[in-house]
Amino acid sequence: MSKILIIEDDAAFCQMLEKFLTKKGYDVVTSFSAADAKGKIRESSFDLVLTDLRLPDYDGIALLGDIKELHPKVPVIVMTGYAEVGTAVEAMKKGAFDYISKPFTPEEIVMVIANALNSKSSTPATIDAKEENVKEKEKHPLIDTTNTVTGVIHGISEASRKLNEYIQLVAPTDMSILITGESGTGKEVTAKAIHDQSKRKDYNFAAVDCGAIPKELATSEFFGHLKGSFTGAVEDKVGHFEAANGGTLFLDEIGNLSYGNQIQLLRALQERKIKRVGSTKEIKIDVRILTATNEDLLEAVEKGTFREDLYHRLNEFTIEIPSLEERMEDLFLFTDFFLKKANASLGKNILGFSQEVQSAFRAYHWPGNLRELQNVIKRSVLLTGGDYVELSALPKEILQPKERPEEIENFSKEEYEKEQIIKALKQTNFNKSKAAKLLQVTRKTLYNRINHYNLDL
Repeated sequence: MSKILIIEDDAAFCQMLEKFLTKKGYDVVTSFSAADAKGKIRESSFDLVLTDLRLPDYDGIALLGDIKELHPKVPVIVMTGYAEVGTAVEAMKKGAFDYISKPFTPEEIVMVIANALNSKSSTPATIDAKEENVKEKEKHPLIDTTNTVTGVIHGISEASRKLNEYIQLVAPTDMSILITGESGTGKEVTAKAIHDQSKRKDYNFAAVDCGAIPKELATSEFFGHLKGSFTGAVEDKVGHFEAANGGTLFLDEIGNLSYGNQIQLLRALQERKIKRVGSTKEIKIDVRILTATNEDLLEAVEKGTFREDLYHRLNEFTIEIPSLEERMEDLFLFTDFFLKKANASLGKNILGFSQEVQSAFRAYHWPGNLRELQNVIKRSVLLTGGDYVELSALPKEILQPKERPEEIENFSKEEYEKEQIIKALKQTNFNKSKAAKLLQVTRKTLYNRINHYNLDL
């Protein structure tokens, strides 16, 4: 069993990595500071060292030199939160076996570790070869958490893992899927991912915002019309059903359809035929229907505002998209992804986020989910003149978040605190260190509060 030392000051990330590598069969030792790490390296032998280059108490490059001086043949993999070529080159000149940029997926770190351990010689290659390797990584980043086919980020949280499992499970089928979740969680991205992994991927994917279509025009939008069939019909129009024939039709905010439009939609799905407005000719259609809503459609069915037969027709399988709060372990996968998008869109080359900004991101509750995160990052990149996004570039709602009255209504202070503790523990699969991090308290304080409320965990 290979013995690995992880040096990382972010306790939550370090423990998550330790847990994953332990499951993969490695003997893992962790250290949260350079001083502690150097002590462990002197006292024990390791097959590999995985260290962060950005340590608060010591220069990462200097630590790398210390490690190689003590154990020159032990391969060292360095982690950096910013894909900075200069730093990576310097680390490899100092003897690092390889480097990896945060955020990275578990599978990718395992691959890098396996390469280091399986190498016949951990002696560094020539500097020229190392620099070429770094440059090649810049062109084709090893840490690409985005599926290049679907554009979906493969998160490392339990909620994201389950979401990806569901997508892979239902994508090859022709089942109608209802996608639910809060606004801004990425329902259309999920729908496109399902289409791109289905047997219909070579045909069209058509997305329709049902909330943006006036009920008077919905029939024409869905089924098309002939020229002159009504005032304003100046030319023939192909509807969304026809445009998506053979492929996938995604109906967003399906709950906004009027009752009359619901009847028309149900008939089209049952008969698999449509007629353009003003035409008597039936057109056969073969489309897969994916729908999305952030409303409770069952409640709408009970109220009589949404047809029950249409609900069951659309809901052969339900996928609920987790909120960003439910997958905070993936936060910096998303920030890295949106940073790259913002850089490309704005023609900038911001390298990353300051530690203060990262802390602010962790503390914020993100009511607008991924859409809000993307907007905040794009705005911050626009306002940033240096290499890293600083607190001054963040909007004030991130720095001074408002209280959420809907969460504390009808709760006493103690009840609210108890509720937040339970929520954090569930969110982190009852990992108390991670829960304390989410709650922004020490682990000791969390234990005291658990005992205070007699929580049976």
